[in-house]
Amino acid sequence: MKVIIDRFEGDYAIVETEDRIMVNLPKSLVPGAKEGDVVSIIIDEEETKKRKDNINKLMDDLWQ
Repeated sequence: MKVIIDRFEGDYAIVETEDRIMVNLPKSLVPGAKEGDVVSIIIDEEETKKRKDNINKLMDDLWQ
């Protein structure tokens, strides 16, 4: 998904989605960005799987 930074208000970047919905994102998620910049938001499936596997391992170790 791509969003466009519309403006900044306080600690938030106000972005417009592809569906023309306005969303507030913390500025810390878009360091160095400025108004008009296009930001891509992706789902990192590989990293998600690694984290889930790690959590499952920790849970297994805890319950044994």
